[in-house]
Formats: sequence, C-alpha cells, structure tokens
Amino acid sequence: MLERLARIIAATMVFACTSAPAAELTLNVATMPRIATIDPRFQSYNIEMVEVSGGRFWKPYAARDTHAAAKADRLAARAPINLHEIRLRRLAAALGPAYLRVSGTWANSTFFADTDTPPSAPPAGFKGVLTRQQWHDVIGFSRAVDAPIVTSFAISAGTRDANGHWTPEQARQRLAFTRSIGGHIAAAEFMNEPDLPATGGAPDGYDATAYGRDFTAFRAFMKSAAPDVTILAPGTAGTNPTIAALFAAVAPGVGAISYHFYGALSARCRGDRTPGTALSDGWLARTDKTLAVYKALRDRLAPSKPIWLTETGETACGGNRWAATFTDTFRYLDQLGRLAKAGVQVVMHNTLAASDYGLLDEQSHLPRPNYWAALLWRRLMGTTVLDSGVSARPGLHVYAHCARGTPGGVALLVINNDRKKSRKLVLPAAAERYTLASDSLADGSVRLNGTMLALDARDELPPLTGEATTAGPIMFTPATITFLIVAEAANANCR
Repeated sequence: MLERLARIIAATMVFACTSAPAAELTLNVATMPRIATIDPRFQSYNIEMVEVSGGRFWKPYAARDTHAAAKADRLAARAPINLHEIRLRRLAAALGPAYLRVSGTWANSTFFADTDTPPSAPPAGFKGVLTRQQWHDVIGFSRAVDAPIVTSFAISAGTRDANGHWTPEQARQRLAFTRSIGGHIAAAEFMNEPDLPATGGAPDGYDATAYGRDFTAFRAFMKSAAPDVTILAPGTAGTNPTIAALFAAVAPGVGAISYHFYGALSARCRGDRTPGTALSDGWLARTDKTLAVYKALRDRLAPSKPIWLTETGETACGGNRWAATFTDTFRYLDQLGRLAKAGVQVVMHNTLAASDYGLLDEQSHLPRPNYWAALLWRRLMGTTVLDSGVSARPGLHVYAHCARGTPGGVALLVINNDRKKSRKLVLPAAAERYTLASDSLADGSVRLNGTMLALDARDELPPLTGEATTAGPIMFTPATITFLIVAEAANANCR
C-alpha cells in the first residue's frame, strides 16, 4: 500500500513539474488594432427639462421615508436648477467637450412662454412652463461648459390641431428665440420616448402610424427652420416589438439613431434589483443586449447611420440608493467601454445633478463616485478605440483606446468586477496607473491610488495623479477599477 501511494505521489509531482503553467494575459499595446472612432463629445449628460423649468421629479431616497413605497411618494417638487452656480459650472466644464441634453418625459408637455411675462399656470394642453429666461440660462450654461444642446419639443394636446395632428408653432418659437440670442441646438429628437405615449403626454391611442405622421411634419419643419440641426430618432426606451414599428415609421428621415437604456426599474418604481448583483457580469452585459436590438434595426432600416444613446443611468425612475455610490461606478465605466467598442457615438448619462443617479449631489452639487470616474475617462481615454485583445471573461473587463493627448500612447481601462479574486495582466512597457477603490462599495466616496477624492478648500478639483509602474505583471485587487496610460506604447493607430 505504501509503495503504491509513493508511486502516485511521484507521478503527481512529475505532472506538476512538467505541465505548462496557465498562460498569462499579456497586453500587446503596440499592435492593438483600431476598431472604432467615437465622437469627441462621446461622454455627455442630461439636465432634464423639469429641472430647468421646475416641477416634480424623482425624489431622492434621502428625502423620503425609507419605508414608504406609495406611488405618490416617488416625486418631489423642486425649484429650477441654478445654472449660474459656480461649482456646477466648474464641474460640468471639466467634463467638456460634451453634449447637454435638455429633454425627458416632462419636456413632452412643457409650454415655451415666448413672452416677457410668462403665464402663472400652463395653458390648456400643457403641464409645465419654460420661460425665456430659463432657456436663456440653458444656452449660457451650454456655452460656459462647452456642451452644445440636444433637446426635444412639446407634443402634448396643446400643440395639436383640431384633427389631433402635431403643429410646429411651439418648436418654431423656441428655435427662433434660441437664434435671437445667439444660441445653437446641435441635435433634436421630435419627442421623448414615443414607446411610452401615455406616460409622455401623447394623445390616447397614439401609435406608430401617428408617430410617423407627426415625425414627417417635424422633419419637414426642421429642414426648413433649422437645417443644421441633426435629427435623432426614435428615442425609445424599450426593446419590445413596438420599437420596430416606431423606428420603421421614421428611419428614412433620421440623421442618427437614438435610444434610451436602463437595465431595470428602481425601487421607487417597484424594481427588484439588489446591490448584490450590481457588479455581476449578467447585469453589465445588459448594455450589449439592448444595443444589439437597435443595431439590428439600424442595419435593416437605416444602414450606416450613427447610434447615440441619449439617456441612460443605473435604473429608470431616478436610480436605486446605490446609484450614488461606488457600487454603480462599475456599470458606469463598463457601459462606456462596451459602447465605445461597439462604435456608439454618444452616451448621455441621466442626470448631471438630479435624484440618486446624478453625477453630482442635487443639493450640494458635490461630486459622487461616478463623477470622478467620468472625469478620469475624459482626461485619459481618447476617441480612437482599440481592440485590447482580451476577450470578455467573468470578473475581468479590459478596454483600450488611444491615450488622450499622447501620440502613440495607449489608455487601458481594467475593471475587476470580481468581489473576491484578484486579477493579473502583463504589460510590456511602463505605465501610469490610476486605480479607483473604496473602503466599502456602498460608500458615497472613492479613492484614487489610496487618496480620497474631494474638492479642496477653494472648491477646486484635486490633481488626478497616476502612479508609475514598471513593465511586467500588474495585479488588480477585487472590486477595483484601473486606468493605465502606456505613453511609450508606440501604437501606429494612435499617432
């Protein structure tokens, strides 16, 4: 028996010594091929129309009874956002160049008051009022932060003739006022989310036929009144069969395909998501599944048209509680990486500074973890997208771009979304490392290379400094996100 056991042990030792070690993942940064180019304003954001005009929007969880789930408790009245605030402008400008989308469900029924004295209440057929001064402030903010405006127009009963057909008078007035003060609208959707017509204030029974008819009138008006504005459509939020009919009704007239994506509903709309799955590969992959639906429609109905994601966030209805924490930063950056790799041109986060999914706290306008992630992306990731050579695998997502402002350099985004296991990659050259981590995923704060990120005493952004790493293996601890800048990659696609 002992002799037999000795032979087994000896054979095992020989196998262990002669077996090839598991192959290490080596990133060949010099030869990574170019696979896409994205818009310089790829990373953008929304300020909802209801924020501009004032009204009822998703109430942050901190402002509500944590046990309340009544529908009436989902929304809260808010005053118009102060677009002149220095902190807000400074932090938004740091994300530029970007696009500023002013739209949302409430925009569908917002009356533009083209008079010096706006009405005290919305006219019949509308639910809100946008004043000249408020729109003037949007234009001023847009200029100050280098974020051209993307918007939509009212489509509710107040815009319709006796036959229920949409008329362009409200759109004409807002466009004319915009031009009169030297403003510019870069792109426009006819309406917000035509697949949710009842929610969005459209007439009863509004369907693809009615949408196509109204869109045709809208496109003809825009081509005459504002031919330089890119027309986006359909701006839908789902993937059900209705989407194909809506898109087919407008596809020939679009300048770019737009869609909205939320992986689920938030708890305030009775969604069942939990923070335990927020880093899972299945949750992160929902971005790809929804994009695949729209790419298939694009390829069939409007070949070669660019795709814009004009509204997205952690979950619909204002986001879950952890949308304001480091937990959601994995989704935020992974989504940017996936969509850039797929050639999506623009991604507009909802919102800049409202409810739980805002990049900034809506009361203080102080940065949340996703803001710091957005700032690092803006400073490090260029517009040329490369193939990292690392295929999708559980717990490790690797994206590559040309480094911003570094000829020949490569920027890598390495996401270790495994909560327990470290990961290792091998780099053939030295790099600057920027690792985001948190003491707890549920924290509303984040550390960069061990230093807590926060505005300084003068309200200035801190320096975002990388750590030098040598060529060779690099370890990535569990639940961390790392940018790597390989300045000497000598990638010909990045010159």
